[in-house]
Amino acid sequence: MKLKRREFIKKSSQLSIGIGSGLMSLPALSKSPLFPDDDKKTIIDEKTYLSEILYTKKEVDDWLAGKAFPFSKYHPELGWLLNNAAFKDGIDNSISVYTYQGEDGERIMGNYADQPCRINTYGNSFTQCHQVSDHETWQEVLAAHMQEPLRNFGVGGWSVYQAYLRMLKEEQRTPAEYIIFNIYEDDHKRNLDSWRNIRVKKHPQHIEAPLPYVKVNLKEQKMTEYENPCPTKESLYDLCDLEKTYQLFKDDFVLKIMVAHRNSELKNAGSSYQDMMELIKTHGIRTKIDDGETLAREADTLHTEAALFSTMRMIEKIEDFAREHDKKILYVLSYPASTIAKYIEEGIRFDTDLIKFMNERDLPYIDLMTAHASDYSQYTLDLKTYFNKYFIGHYNPLGNFFCAFAIKDRLVEMLDPKPFPYRY
Repeated sequence: MKLKRREFIKKSSQLSIGIGSGLMSLPALSKSPLFPDDDKKTIIDEKTYLSEILYTKKEVDDWLAGKAFPFSKYHPELGWLLNNAAFKDGIDNSISVYTYQGEDGERIMGNYADQPCRINTYGNSFTQCHQVSDHETWQEVLAAHMQEPLRNFGVGGWSVYQAYLRMLKEEQRTPAEYIIFNIYEDDHKRNLDSWRNIRVKKHPQHIEAPLPYVKVNLKEQKMTEYENPCPTKESLYDLCDLEKTYQLFKDDFVLKIMVAHRNSELKNAGSSYQDMMELIKTHGIRTKIDDGETLAREADTLHTEAALFSTMRMIEKIEDFAREHDKKILYVLSYPASTIAKYIEEGIRFDTDLIKFMNERDLPYIDLMTAHASDYSQYTLDLKTYFNKYFIGHYNPLGNFFCAFAIKDRLVEMLDPKPFPYRY
């Protein structure tokens, strides 16, 4: 049984695509004597990496015209929004129907949609509820149970920062006293992405466009916000040209992290040694890189630490906004099945600093990782069978019920007055 569980942890889908790769010659770099054989190998630099992930003019044409990458559509400020769609991605290979309404496309409400709404929800694809149809979302489950509506402003692939920016807009247009803010495992790293295609390959349904992002300096404990680097449709065509793309992203934090990973994979750790050491030094981290495995591990550690730092700073901004506008926030932390399985099996989680941060500030949150661990303890199922009950990548309809009722008690506790079923 142990072997089966560990195989599931390794193989379970996290709904992410591998990074782009490419091989060309590299201009002279300062190299460490720890890696004397690097000059005998084909190695990769920032420009080489970018050359392998450029858009074609046809891809940009077709995305903007709505002829390709049907999941999303370009948005100058937020990067992308979602299209009405019907994808064969649901439970039992069924078709999921996605309908969006309003100026920036909130997901359509069903239950009690004609009633006043006092709860807005923001976040990612676990907020949007990808892979279930409109009226199967956890928002609709809660609405049916509490007999009042919830708005769904989730967008698949978004960072905490993008969701925060949308919250600022929507709370002016369609304000609510209560906000559920969902943060998914990958959202932390998404905060740092200036162009998602640097870290994640284009998908047949989604082009992985540029987006608003943040830069952090761990040494100085600072975060800086940046607008979408491609703020017009015309500027997207710069990403078809290597020189223009290189000038835009040559100093990008995530690009340097990904180049280090690629060179580590190619056994060319020395080619990224100097850049990686400078990056680590800039962030005030003291370490020693002595081989390719260490390079990859330190690159990932730096990436994760910077990403979690950015989310904690974003939560502070969300809390500031809530205080200024007399709103109450409930955070929901969501994860893929594989990460929850690793936690159940080994007691390991990557975001202990975030959990400590939330607890020290007494912020209300739902941790779906521990919620699933508690639920699993009631079964004698193996992990794969357990997670197949709830996940098809994202939550299936039963998973959305699980999510809704994991949230329900804390939400009802916050609401004043209580929802109708809890007033008497």
